[in-house]
Amino acid sequence: MWDYMNHYGGMGFGMLIFWGLLIAALVVLLRGTYGTEKREPEKSALDLLKERYARGEIGRDEFEQIKRDLENRGEQQ
Repeated sequence: MWDYMNHYGGMGFGMLIFWGLLIAALVVLLRGTYGTEKREPEKSALDLLKERYARGEIGRDEFEQIKRDLENRGEQQ
């Protein structure tokens, strides 16, 4: 009687572990494939400057000065 219980009970536990690991592996695989967020590309300094100007955070003169500074910095690099 005990041999029967140990043999099939152990096999049932082994199957439980097997299926648990298989399901866990599938979850990890699917999260890696479908769970990633899509990121927007990083904005350039000029794009950020244009947004600040559009929101009214800076005036036209300041916008033009910073834009010239950014363009000059790009030429130096």
